Amino acid sequence: MTEGVQTPPAATEFKQRVFSGIQPSGNLTLGNYLGALKRFVDWQDNGIETIYCMVDMHAITVWQDPEALRRQTRELAAGFIASGLDPQKSILFNQSQVSGHAELGWIFNCVARMGWMQRMTQWKDKAGKNTQNASLGLFAYPALMAADILVYHATHVPVGEDQKQHVELTRDIAIKFNHDYKVDFFPTPEPVIEGAATRVMSLRDGTKKMSKSDPSDASRINMTDDADAIAQKIRKAKTDPDGLPSEAEGLEGRPEARNLVNIYAALAEVSVDDVLRDVGGKQFSEFKPMLADLAVAKLSPISTEMARLMQAPEEIDAILRNGGDKARAIAEPILKKTYDIVGMVR
Repeated sequence: MTEGVQTPPAATEFKQRVFSGIQPSGNLTLGNYLGALKRFVDWQDNGIETIYCMVDMHAITVWQDPEALRRQTRELAAGFIASGLDPQKSILFNQSQVSGHAELGWIFNCVARMGWMQRMTQWKDKAGKNTQNASLGLFAYPALMAADILVYHATHVPVGEDQKQHVELTRDIAIKFNHDYKVDFFPTPEPVIEGAATRVMSLRDGTKKMSKSDPSDASRINMTDDADAIAQKIRKAKTDPDGLPSEAEGLEGRPEARNLVNIYAALAEVSVDDVLRDVGGKQFSEFKPMLADLAVAKLSPISTEMARLMQAPEEIDAILRNGGDKARAIAEPILKKTYDIVGMVR
């Protein structure tokens, strides 16, 4: 919790609602699927309202080619849908369709403190030593992320470990707003970080996160890869000469072995211990074909459906417009009440 922010006693019981967003930066990987998309789809069947968006306003905190941004937004939406997201069960839209994100983001710019923003790890990492040339939007990014979440009164936010600090800041902004205006209006959302492979590592170096920016395409499985490419990349994945252990403790100090076992567990939706009970003692020459077959079975239908959807942009756009309408219906009364609390005449 940010220094100087105190948690008020809980009073209001907020409706459980999940919100999360992904930047449309292109080239979805297996890491995006297992760490985000698959988990988001799982949430929609938990009986909790689920809202997901392509955060295109966050994307332009660094310069984007307009045509590329449009294409990447549709590709990410296609990835959501092909992964199993049901637009009848979940709300799916792109951030810029709902002006309430930007409007509440400005109010939160006036609630958050400069010192809070300067301590954000991602600001330090992305701006580096060249802070004077970084955009104001990049600096204020966490306040807009807080608005993304709180404009829907979301209570749960599935995120990667690298975004956990921003959700904690969101909680601080909610607490300070409630304290400053003597209300109990915004919830303090909980970050949700879970899953055997929420952090999928490179197929060429098990100590590095799988990344679309890696110069080696063999380091990652792209969600647009066909069955042959998926199988070939797994068969060529880096391993060590030892056999697979029968217990998780045997993966210590073996990053490549741990990564492949984690991927298998996540795709099969079983625990690492369950996987090792079945494959303990096998060599990678036996395990890799098993993993390749599983990955092709799970991922190839997704890449095929993504390709179909990208050939039908009007279908994607219609889903996003409908999702935007649903999102606005939730956000507008919350934003209206926020303006009233702040004292603005509407």
